[in-house]
Amino acid sequence: MRIVNKKALHNYHIIERVEAGIVLSGAEVKSIRAGRIDLGEAYVRILNGEAFLVNANIPRYQNLGEKDYDATHSRKLLLHRDQIDSLMGKVQGKATTLVPVSIYEKNNKFKVEVGLGKSKKEFDKRKIIKERDHQRRVEQELRGKE
Repeated sequence: MRIVNKKALHNYHIIERVEAGIVLSGAEVKSIRAGRIDLGEAYVRILNGEAFLVNANIPRYQNLGEKDYDATHSRKLLLHRDQIDSLMGKVQGKATTLVPVSIYEKNNKFKVEVGLGKSKKEFDKRKIIKERDHQRRVEQELRGKE
C-alpha cells in the first residue's frame, strides 16, 4: 500500500528523494493501514537537528478510547545525521522546500518519502495539464480505431 501526495507532485518539481522512517503510535499505524491519512497540506521542517513531519492529518482511529487526540501534531522523522545536514544545506538560502511525496509500508514499518521540491510556476502546471489531455485524446482515438 502506497499513499501518494498528489498535491505535492502537482505543485513542486521533485529534485531529490530521501526515504525516512516515522515515529507513530499504534492507533496511528492502524489508521494509516485503513488508508486514512492526508498529506495534502503537510511539509517537513528541520528543528534542532531533527526532522519533523508537520501538519500531516492522521484521523483518530475509530476504536481508540482516547478523546483528546490531535490529528495534525508533528511527527518525528528518522534520518541519519548526514542526511539531515545534506537536506539543511540544500534548503537554506534557496527556493526549495521539503515535502512528503508518499507514505508506504516496508518490512512492516512505515516509511515517508521526502522530496526536495522546487515550486512550479503557473504556466508549468498548465503545460502538464495540456500534455495529459493530449495523451488521453490520442489513447482514446487509438482505442476507437481497434
